[in-house]
Amino acid sequence: MTAKYEMVAGLEVHCQLSTRSKLFCSCAADGFGQAPNSRVCPVCTGQPGALPVLNREAVDLAFKAALALGCEIAPVSIFARKNYFYPDLPKAYQISQYEQPFASGGALELRLKDGVKRVRLERIHLEEDAGKLLHAIGARELDGTLVDFNRGGLPLIEIVSRPDLRSPEQATAFLAALKEVLQYAGVSRCDMEKGELRCDANISVRLDGSEALGTRAEIKNLNSFKGVKDALDYEFHRQADLLESGGRVVQETRLWSLSAMATAPMRLKEEAHDYRYFPDPDLTPLKAEAAWIERLKKSLPELPAARRARFLAQYRLSLYDAEVLTAEKMLADRFDREMEGRPLEYAKPLVNLMTTEFLARLNAGKLAPAQSPIPEGMLSELVGLAQAGVVSSKLEKEVFARMWETSRAPGELVDELGLRQVSDEGPIRAWIAEALAADPESAEDLRRGKQRALGALVGAVMRLSKGKANPALVNRLIKEAVRS
Repeated sequence: MTAKYEMVAGLEVHCQLSTRSKLFCSCAADGFGQAPNSRVCPVCTGQPGALPVLNREAVDLAFKAALALGCEIAPVSIFARKNYFYPDLPKAYQISQYEQPFASGGALELRLKDGVKRVRLERIHLEEDAGKLLHAIGARELDGTLVDFNRGGLPLIEIVSRPDLRSPEQATAFLAALKEVLQYAGVSRCDMEKGELRCDANISVRLDGSEALGTRAEIKNLNSFKGVKDALDYEFHRQADLLESGGRVVQETRLWSLSAMATAPMRLKEEAHDYRYFPDPDLTPLKAEAAWIERLKKSLPELPAARRARFLAQYRLSLYDAEVLTAEKMLADRFDREMEGRPLEYAKPLVNLMTTEFLARLNAGKLAPAQSPIPEGMLSELVGLAQAGVVSSKLEKEVFARMWETSRAPGELVDELGLRQVSDEGPIRAWIAEALAADPESAEDLRRGKQRALGALVGAVMRLSKGKANPALVNRLIKEAVRS
């Protein structure tokens, strides 16, 4: 019955900016994994008389994010106090922006299976993060709740989309595209495991074809792409089933439970007036001077869409290969550097090596491309050896494995391990003769035109040569041998 209903969703994405210190004080912003409450001061813990001072580095990064997303930066924006009482908020208010955020507009284009979709942005504003409540330590449940203020005061931008998303898949594609842009712009590492990219989702349901918006629910606690997808899918069906049965959707905040794979009521949804926003009297208006914005525009690097287009044109890659490479900036950077001074024919085999062996090793070790033990330039050097016929495609993988273990150059390893491909017809003919004698049935089948028999004979020769024989030469010489 849900087929006659349509999902209408928008995301509110909180991104931690990669600054050295917090938004309004000099406390280090590296509190994740550190001793609880070891990165705190009177300002970020709301002590009487402590005054906030705005972090210029955070504003630079926030403005760069807005420019990368095509937003319009307001000449003047205002910091406001968002008042609410919760144990992780020591001041009993959060410094944020409300009526006058620093950026509005902008959009992201999503590359979907059924085409390209443009998702509009409503606004981006700057705010400080809250602390973290601890209900358990490891596997041990606590009798009470502890609070760690290391995270309190960290600089966030909140990116709010318009309600343009129509499926869980579109929502995750939006989040992935947003993460790419923020990483490329150097705004944030966007490490979701560390809470550097978090998401709330607003979702309502309406009859397919209707223009009216339904009653929305906000879903909290979405800290992974899969969580966003699963939560939206569950909530869509919950609301559709409720409407179908004659019920009414209540405007509320709901919490996503990973263990139950369901949303549950958390509280009735607040309206803006519930927070009693008013301009923060301790902070002056933020003025975005034209020269400042122009300098930041010029500092932006090549962004994901532009890099994909260049990879398609410069290296003649497929769209799939270009998308895989550019999905992570450091991987695309590595590919560009590996291709410097290399001929165009290296591009496709280098992509294959990087998106199979290289990525598999990185993922297994939970490493970033920059943490690879293989020095830059050696991947393309290995590709060059394979292109020149020095090593076979099979032995290329073996050489790569040893490069990963030793960080040594591929040429040295090929000679040390005796892995140079054999292209001398003499020894190859000897291996072929041995293979034909051992499998006369396959030899006879090949003579009769049964090409499937060729694979068995080639495999036998490769085993006899320990993978060193040139496969193309083996194929040709086997055919010659059975014809003679």
